[in-house]
Amino acid sequence: MKKLFLHSFSSRIGTVRIAATEKGLALISLPSEPRKYFEGKIEKLFSGYEICSGGKVNLQAEKQLTAYLDGRLKKFTLKLDIHAYPFQKKVLKRVARIPYGRTMTYGEVARAVGSPRAFRAVGTANAQNNLPLVIPCHRVVASSGLGGYGGGIEMKKRLLRLEGAL
Repeated sequence: MKKLFLHSFSSRIGTVRIAATEKGLALISLPSEPRKYFEGKIEKLFSGYEICSGGKVNLQAEKQLTAYLDGRLKKFTLKLDIHAYPFQKKVLKRVARIPYGRTMTYGEVARAVGSPRAFRAVGTANAQNNLPLVIPCHRVVASSGLGGYGGGIEMKKRLLRLEGAL
């Protein structure tokens, strides 16, 4: 049976919940998301998995996420297990390559993945990003402002300020 390792930790932004499979980090829940939301995602994405606590990947993730939030890490080196539809995965892989301290618009990401008119679909893919911070969807902005963010607009501003992009 496949295993899903759960872990939570306190950070400078609040309690962060994470989950990893044996392949890599699979889910990050920001402090603004209730525990029930995290548990619902686990049920939806990982039914049939044996639930365990801890996990080596989660400990590495905690270390890197803490360093990032403290301004000491600019690039994550974690193995990821991305659960997404093909277009979403394509978008998220491109978003993961946006450098620290930089932003791209939804339209720029759409063009970069070969679907220039799919800027709304890029927004949807970002909204369904299960690995915020590590796949930095906060770096994707609207052409006329910040756009949205699953962790809340104040969190998006905070992260962009941390990186010097705002």
